Amino acid sequence: MLRGKRDEELILPINSSLSVTLHQDQLKTTTTAVISKDFTEDQIWLNGRKEDVGQPRIQACLREIRRLARKRRSADDKDPPPLSLSYKVHVASVNNFPTAAGLASSAAGYACLAYALAQVYGVEHDLSEVARRGSGSACRSLYGGFVEWQMGEQADGKDSIARQVASELHWPELRVLILVVSAEKKPTSSTVGMQTSVETSPLLRFRAEAVVPARMAEMIRYIKERDFQGFGQLTMKDSNQFHATCLDTFPPISYLNDVSRRIIHLVHRFNTHHGQTKVAYTFDAGPNAVIFTLDDTMAEFVAAVRHSFPPESNGDKFLKGLPVRPALLSDEVKAALDMAPTPGVIKYIIATQVGPGPQILDDPQAHLLGPDGLPKPAA
Repeated sequence: MLRGKRDEELILPINSSLSVTLHQDQLKTTTTAVISKDFTEDQIWLNGRKEDVGQPRIQACLREIRRLARKRRSADDKDPPPLSLSYKVHVASVNNFPTAAGLASSAAGYACLAYALAQVYGVEHDLSEVARRGSGSACRSLYGGFVEWQMGEQADGKDSIARQVASELHWPELRVLILVVSAEKKPTSSTVGMQTSVETSPLLRFRAEAVVPARMAEMIRYIKERDFQGFGQLTMKDSNQFHATCLDTFPPISYLNDVSRRIIHLVHRFNTHHGQTKVAYTFDAGPNAVIFTLDDTMAEFVAAVRHSFPPESNGDKFLKGLPVRPALLSDEVKAALDMAPTPGVIKYIIATQVGPGPQILDDPQAHLLGPDGLPKPAA
């Protein structure tokens, strides 16, 4: 969990952090990048809408990729760099999950952008720095599995890079459920919220210096040992402390809502009933819950969610992603949950698992740009 940067321009964090890359079969960003001598300007489209390519973070990614491309060409041979380095680029990107709702759309988007641009410009280089210029957490999304973003110490950020802690194949039983409470754009962006926290929250500074380093080491150990009890408890504690720093920010930031808090209670009551940590929650900068569990618990916990938050009208589309076998909830579990059902407040659930880093799509049908370099019309 990341909270706060020591350098806004280079996007350098005040502490190291760790993330899990989710599987692209369920949640993905698809990006097509094309360069051509016929293009007169750089252009970018996100989810079918033309965006301002002049945004500082997009420009930072483009600048860095082109700098690396020039550097590579000049190192390779004595000839002048090819004209293609001066070509303009067209980029189209589509998320198959809500954008800017606290589901890491910017991390996926900028990781995908950096990877696609590197393919187009022939850059073979650790892309951590390029992706980080777009969105700090994007450097972690360049790898599959469990990934650490090392904060680094150098002022130029050269040592602030991502490294894989364990591959996506390391813990095959681990499952992830995303409980989508709201697909709406959040009122306080992560970047603005973080900067305010850095400026006003003493708890954030204490957390970064006194708590996170030991927790990082502990979390990496739990992952390597596939210790779900330790992993789950630390995940929840760290999420809670992150949101405590949000409340300690002045004016306070509250990303969680009443439904988020009800989900937290549901998880704790479910675990208490079983006498162990069988599910764990974490919330990023938004109200949507990310739930970790093991495959032998997933069906029962989905049944508990359905019982506590019955779907209103989309019963057949309530559960997306990996198939989850229907399970009956025992009367004992229902009694232990002790929650009056609240219909319709969870929009849907995405069931997924740990996944790989960026993939190149060979299928021409998957390309988002047509031969003219403009977005293909939606099918």
